[in-house]
Amino acid sequence: MEKTSHLSVMGGGLVGCLLSLYLSKQGYKVDVYERRPDLRRHDIGGGRSINLALSDRGWRALETIGISEEIKKVAIPLYRRVMHDKNGNLSFQPYGQEGQAIYSVSRGGLNEVLLDLAEAQPSISLHFQQQVLEVEVNSNKVTLLDTNTQQEHQIQPDVIFAADGAFSMVRLSLQKTERFNYEQSYLDYGYKELTIPPAADGGWQLEKNALHIWPRGQYMMIALPNMDGSFTCTMFFPYAGNPSFESLQTAEDLERFFGEVFPDAAALMPDLAQEFFENPIGTLVTIKCFPWSHAGKILLVGDAAHAIVPFYGQGMNAGFEDCTVLRNLLEQHQDDWETIFKTFQDVRKPNTDAIADLAVYNFIEMRDKVADPRFLLQKKVEAKITAQYPDSWLPLYSMVTFSPDLPYAEALANGQRQEKIMNALMAHIETEEDYDKPEVQQYLQAHLT
Repeated sequence: MEKTSHLSVMGGGLVGCLLSLYLSKQGYKVDVYERRPDLRRHDIGGGRSINLALSDRGWRALETIGISEEIKKVAIPLYRRVMHDKNGNLSFQPYGQEGQAIYSVSRGGLNEVLLDLAEAQPSISLHFQQQVLEVEVNSNKVTLLDTNTQQEHQIQPDVIFAADGAFSMVRLSLQKTERFNYEQSYLDYGYKELTIPPAADGGWQLEKNALHIWPRGQYMMIALPNMDGSFTCTMFFPYAGNPSFESLQTAEDLERFFGEVFPDAAALMPDLAQEFFENPIGTLVTIKCFPWSHAGKILLVGDAAHAIVPFYGQGMNAGFEDCTVLRNLLEQHQDDWETIFKTFQDVRKPNTDAIADLAVYNFIEMRDKVADPRFLLQKKVEAKITAQYPDSWLPLYSMVTFSPDLPYAEALANGQRQEKIMNALMAHIETEEDYDKPEVQQYLQAHLT
């Protein structure tokens, strides 16, 4: 049944498109306003996208709306991490149980599929090059700039969903209201995208079904595979100091540094210098704010409400999970937007705060700990505990990535409890065989049964 409310979604990115599809399925007419040109017809990448890791929370959102099979056509399963040391030696760490994987997807490729699906719905209208200038929160009047004609115009929807990203203009208008809390924090690191091209035969030059990591203590590089045989590499690096983006000023400096620190990757990157000096440096920001809604007429979702750094691979998944939660609330409360929005923000806020903190923590793990033999031993011990006590123990990464019914906040609390147990346990363990020591088994039995 078609609803009469006039809904507008600000932002035609991943979350905005998926949300518009959810709202359309509920019988609403939806207008989507996107600041950028239509990425299906214009190249707007600019060397700053970060490939995305789609995991179970995201898949559930896509399956619920019946589009997961379409998305699988542009996704590559990754079953493990592959760590590269300075000598090119490899070590491996599975992501979960046998057969569990995260999926590498191109942000642009996934966005194109979602735009195509949205455009195919008669109840969804897409409007590109429409920049939000201001929202009058009391009247819901939105002033937009058509960046093609440079003409301003206004709309006045009944309900505004702000999916316009970490630097949301809708949120900026809400920040001017009373008692709106806002916090942003940047890492002292930026990121730069680089490329490992396909092999001569069109295949992949590194293991295809893995996330590759070059951990180097205070910085790192990762690589995710693309459908065309290439890898998108993302270098996370300090802005200042030595080494840093600031210290690498010439092609000679860059090639010397990569030859020493990432030699096996450098050998596969023929356009390294050109990409390094032409591609922009992206920022890494965490944003927390509250409330996410105003008067049952405006709601922040995705990065506009809770931007996080990419090191747990959960930014998109958390945004997609927003859509899943909203869909359930829409079915329960129909057009009672005030109840829907208040319940949504109360349910989601503790969980998005938790994944924001976990994402910063995982940066430290990825850049440093994954190269530490003690850390790798601990992960093997954890796998043994999971096998022995499957009902009592699941690694934190699996709780976050492969347990979509477990809220992020509960995963964080469980992980903190388990970390205390592991710290005590590892004092008795020097090798995998030590797991069978009587004192280790007694300790586990006392704490997990």
